[in-house]
Amino acid sequence: MSQHVRKPEWLKIRLGGNEQFTRTKSIVESHCLHTICTSGKCPNMGECWSKGTATFMIAGEICTRSCRFCNTQTGKPLPLDPEEPQRIAESIRLMNLKHAVITSVDRDDLPDLGATHWATTIRAIRTVNPHTTIEVLIPDFQGRLDLVDLIIDVQPEIISHNMETVRRISPSIRSAAKYDVSLSVLKHIADHPISAKTGLMVGLGESEEEVFDLMDDTLKSGVSILTIGQYLQPSRKNIPVKEYITPQQFDKYKVIALEKGFKMVESAPLVRSSYHAEKHV
Repeated sequence: MSQHVRKPEWLKIRLGGNEQFTRTKSIVESHCLHTICTSGKCPNMGECWSKGTATFMIAGEICTRSCRFCNTQTGKPLPLDPEEPQRIAESIRLMNLKHAVITSVDRDDLPDLGATHWATTIRAIRTVNPHTTIEVLIPDFQGRLDLVDLIIDVQPEIISHNMETVRRISPSIRSAAKYDVSLSVLKHIADHPISAKTGLMVGLGESEEEVFDLMDDTLKSGVSILTIGQYLQPSRKNIPVKEYITPQQFDKYKVIALEKGFKMVESAPLVRSSYHAEKHV
């Protein structure tokens, strides 16, 4: 039985509750949308929703994968909703977002793994919100670069795909995604005139040197934007936290990542993939 690690003071979360938080919550719920903010139990939901921003999750709320770190429901997904792209676009308009972030569950049950639905959603956002910049956090599409091309072709400003953890730990927490496949997806994105971004969780038992190796691997693949945040166990069924990384260590990671060549780095305990995403465009 793993030993429980006590959560430190620096991980206290500010809950939202202002008028803008209520308005954002109302728009999300009235349009029957899914957000990674709620399904992933994001610690920044209060801050982001209070500022009128949210990360939309498309293609339903049931994932075909069962990664040990993720709280998203897993199982057999429902059919895609053809009206979802337009609802996403209208919600972004109502929120008056300058920068929209879109992610999705994995849809390994679909012939195109959901890539066409992704492209349709991005086009709908562009049509309704021509001045809104778009960031997408995509699955690995099983390494099928022809499907990644469907996303590249509609030209979001940033395409992100998360490495999640270091090479050694990756097989034990990711149910299907593979470290080198993720690198190939990121390289393919970076080979086009689009900013490639990735995210890393720490506190899963990785060493400092392993984090530096991941930085080097993703830099070689052309990634220019990196986020580093503390892994937090979202439920008892998920893998437990091995260590809480200090704010000073996060600062060190940021300094070294910038010295290595990343253009933008967000590194702090509560950082998540889309945290301060508007700054990365």
